[in-house]
Amino acid sequence: MSASSLSPGRRAWLRFRRNRRGFVSLWIFSIAFVLSLGAELLSNDRPIIARYNGAWYLPMLTDYPETTFGGDFRTSTDYLDPFIRWQLDKGVNFALWPPNDYRFDTINYFAPSPNPAPPSRVNLLGTDDRGRDVLARLLYGFRISVLFGLALTVLGVLVGVLAGAVQGYFGGRTDLALQRFIEVWSSVPELYLLLILASIFQPSIWILLGILAIFGWMGLSDYVRAEFLRNRTLEYVTAARALGLSDAQIIWRHVLPNSMTPVIAFLPFRMSAAIVALTSLDFLGLGVPQSTPSLGALLAQGKANLDAWWISLPTFGVLVGTLMLLIFIGEALRDALDTRQG
Repeated sequence: MSASSLSPGRRAWLRFRRNRRGFVSLWIFSIAFVLSLGAELLSNDRPIIARYNGAWYLPMLTDYPETTFGGDFRTSTDYLDPFIRWQLDKGVNFALWPPNDYRFDTINYFAPSPNPAPPSRVNLLGTDDRGRDVLARLLYGFRISVLFGLALTVLGVLVGVLAGAVQGYFGGRTDLALQRFIEVWSSVPELYLLLILASIFQPSIWILLGILAIFGWMGLSDYVRAEFLRNRTLEYVTAARALGLSDAQIIWRHVLPNSMTPVIAFLPFRMSAAIVALTSLDFLGLGVPQSTPSLGALLAQGKANLDAWWISLPTFGVLVGTLMLLIFIGEALRDALDTRQG
């Protein structure tokens, strides 16, 4: 099949695959993200499924009292208790455990060393200063960071594309008024606003997402505006107007699809910026609640416990590795969408 017979999308995909660094980075990031979505199956303080005295149980989905497994109290079962483990493993009883026996908020009361405990056979990456498993908090924190980055990127793209499309297509006074609004809005000190809201409201990932979203669309809108200003003067737009199509139809069917190249290339870089923003705010104590696992909170603990290298070093590695993968993917996308490439 000749190159001229391929669709533009197919040619862009072939250019993307030709960039080995970006293509491999996409696979690594996708596998890591999919695994993090099943964090409860990989790192949890409860068995996935258990069989005790001939009955089957789903501890991961249902909270059973300790008396169910031969304990003395009707409180929630502590599956890290050596007696409960012995009960589930003796005879014909059976329990399928996750690869890592701790959730992000599980405190290991049976750690062989005082907290923060160094890496051991029990805690592969050690524990933090509260006795929580570092590996579990890294896995759950990575998932929250990526999901937050995706959500903030989607919101920023929706608002940025809408604002840039209106500015670029209509131009004139509409463009001038929105440009002045963007200049005023971008001058609002975002960090001060976060400090004020943090003193009023309980820290929440939704409040944080909303605040960053109302500021995060302006950078993308400039690219979309420039593309619409260029494309609105081309012949196919003039022909569409002559055929009687409305402005909304022209924008949706013709101008927008031909203006998405900078948007797509911008996505990985915007997502990496969102992850850095969340990590920075968590490090400063302005992000998600303390009970929520996050990379920024782990870095803050590493700063408070400089001798506990197993807290800061793996966290720094995960953060830098994630950002590098996203940057490599973004560079590959930028090259793939460049029509000047062969």
